[in-house]
Amino acid sequence: MCGLFIVVEGPDGAGKSTLARWLATRLLSDGRRVVTVREPGGTPVAEAARKVALRFPYAIAPAAELFLMLAARADLVDRVIRPALTAGRVVVADRFDLSTMAYQVAGGGLPRDAVEATDRAAPGEPAPHLPLVLDVPVATGRERQRHARRVRDRFERRDDAFHQRVLQAYREARGPGVVHIDASQSKQAVQDAAWREIIASTAHTSRGAP
Repeated sequence: MCGLFIVVEGPDGAGKSTLARWLATRLLSDGRRVVTVREPGGTPVAEAARKVALRFPYAIAPAAELFLMLAARADLVDRVIRPALTAGRVVVADRFDLSTMAYQVAGGGLPRDAVEATDRAAPGEPAPHLPLVLDVPVATGRERQRHARRVRDRFERRDDAFHQRVLQAYREARGPGVVHIDASQSKQAVQDAAWREIIASTAHTSRGAP
């Protein structure tokens, strides 16, 4: 049995984590077996990489940052995501591979071809069935973060130019299953839009469509 792999992507302040939690709760209420994960994180190795990537008080070279993220992803895929999908579960991820293209490539300036080749070096990485890309202007995301009043991580502290490059990369994201959602709408509107896409994706998968 094959599971369903849903990923919530988007810039900081878009509401990814909130939506991912809501989707997992809704799917559970519908009787689906759900596994929730976040990137970076989800295993002891990945959580250690997360701590360095997000909280390390010193500068990190872009390439070093990339390899932290990819190491975390490889361990998460091997230990959690792939086994869950093989068991027929629904995996809801807060970030996945599009975040690498947005943050390390567009934001950090690393060469896309080299990063894609490096990411492919990890065997067996599954492609998401439904990447939901939330879109919110940088200023709106910043305001939401201020309102949340929590300590910002290394990425959230980067300047607006960095975050504008990240946002543009997300807006240009294309590929199988990619859906863009206007996250400047109300939370209810975003949830409704995401749920409609999940229903459509589930029906598509159930029919065995390619």
